[in-house]
Amino acid sequence: MTEFPKPAGNAAPAADMPKRNAFTRFLDGVEWLGNLLPHPVTLFALLAIGIVFVSGLFGWMGVAVTDPRPAGAPGVAEDGMIRAVSLMDGDGLRRIFTGLVDNFTGFAPLGVVLVAMLGVGVAEKSGLLSAAVRSLVLGAPPKLVTVAIVFAGIISNTASEVGYVVLIPLGGAIYYALGRHPLAGMAAAFAGVSGGYSANLLIGTIDPLLAGITQEAAQLIDPDYTVLATANWYFMFVSTFLIAAIGSLVSIYIVEPKLGPYDASKADPTILDDGMMQPLTDKERKGLRWAGVTLLAVLGLMALTLVPDWGVLRNAETGDRMDSPFFDGFVVWIFIFFVAIGYAYGRATGTMKTDRDVIDAMAAALSALGLYIVLVFFAAQFVAFFGWTNLGAITAVTGANFLVESGLTGPAVFFAFILICAVINLSLGSASAQWAVTAPIFVPMLMLIGYAPEAIQAAYRIGDSTTNIITPMMSYFGLILAWATRYQKDLGVGTLIAMMLPYTIFFITAWSVFFYLWTFVAGLPVGPGSPTYYTP
Repeated sequence: MTEFPKPAGNAAPAADMPKRNAFTRFLDGVEWLGNLLPHPVTLFALLAIGIVFVSGLFGWMGVAVTDPRPAGAPGVAEDGMIRAVSLMDGDGLRRIFTGLVDNFTGFAPLGVVLVAMLGVGVAEKSGLLSAAVRSLVLGAPPKLVTVAIVFAGIISNTASEVGYVVLIPLGGAIYYALGRHPLAGMAAAFAGVSGGYSANLLIGTIDPLLAGITQEAAQLIDPDYTVLATANWYFMFVSTFLIAAIGSLVSIYIVEPKLGPYDASKADPTILDDGMMQPLTDKERKGLRWAGVTLLAVLGLMALTLVPDWGVLRNAETGDRMDSPFFDGFVVWIFIFFVAIGYAYGRATGTMKTDRDVIDAMAAALSALGLYIVLVFFAAQFVAFFGWTNLGAITAVTGANFLVESGLTGPAVFFAFILICAVINLSLGSASAQWAVTAPIFVPMLMLIGYAPEAIQAAYRIGDSTTNIITPMMSYFGLILAWATRYQKDLGVGTLIAMMLPYTIFFITAWSVFFYLWTFVAGLPVGPGSPTYYTP
């Protein structure tokens, strides 16, 4: 296994320091290559333009494949072929100009993320999220502090960046105050927040986002296919405890011993923020109590709309609970949940006194999504162009035929798929950006050999999450590196990556095996109403 750098307090003289090993040099190369990629927005713009030119070439060449869907099915041509459609002729250019706005406003993930973030913004601005994280971590017994930090990191994913902004520096501060190596505390928090990004007990903003992208990709094969925001909830719920256990064990038995005793002389003297280590005030405890009461009320309301036979959000025709408006519109519950408990906390603590405070919190949450909205505009064009040109369907059929001919159609294909996603994530760190690029290829491809989009999405999330912590392309990586250098001034990117590498190795190995056992051995669904297999 890769050797970790010696802790600052026991650093050897420069002449005796070991040379950078081959693995660290490899990671430096990955970082260099990753930095050559353009900004994700530019990348999607270039991909969209590239699709236009490729479609013109393929259309001129007459590229086509046999449609695997039965004759007469929706979208199947009379001659049973899928042909490349050019966007470089008159019809194609007219379609681009008239469809550009609709592609953007109709992009499935956009609306659900905006609605969810309205609620999350209220909870964050009121101070509820910060207080809840501090309550969970600071209230843990000393022997369980590592478990609490990793677990809190996983749970914080419900509220997007709150884990990066609050919990990771808090993890370092807690370890520093306890006389333990602060980088180990930051590593444990980072592993939970980012390495376990897809695991959670609750449905978060990433769930409807990925489900929308998956649905867009699935409809390249099946135009009527829908993917719910809860598509992976069962699997991710149980994965929370798996990742918390593995992350804690790696922290306690691998990362912290390798770091050794901490030499505080190498730290910034102002590093310990007393405010982060302050126990909850009486006002904050009161706020959490009122938030808890409101939480029970919201859960009770949710149950009343679904559990009874007369539940208004059950399927009106069949009475089914899973295939119902309750889950189809689950993003509305996310909005109601965070607005209600956030406002209750804010009223109790005085951080929210009027409706203007709630409105300001919502506006602040959406103002932070400016870059995401720009990204979505170009991602939506790429996805639409990919579908219009039939290049996604042609690639999927060709890839599926290759897998069939090579015999790589069994469940073991998911191990290769997870590894591919993990490698791609090293250069394209955004979960939504990566899935927007790869879903139109892999979802139809694996659907055509018999696997459901919900299971494919769950496997993707494993590959995406587990390498977040070792890629400089992850959006918060630079921020975490900056925080870490306050504890060890000479810390470099290679040191941070090497420190996090054991988590990646154990996470991707154990999580992939667990996915295989859960889905294909035990035969359990990955989420409510989520099939494992799909019949083309």
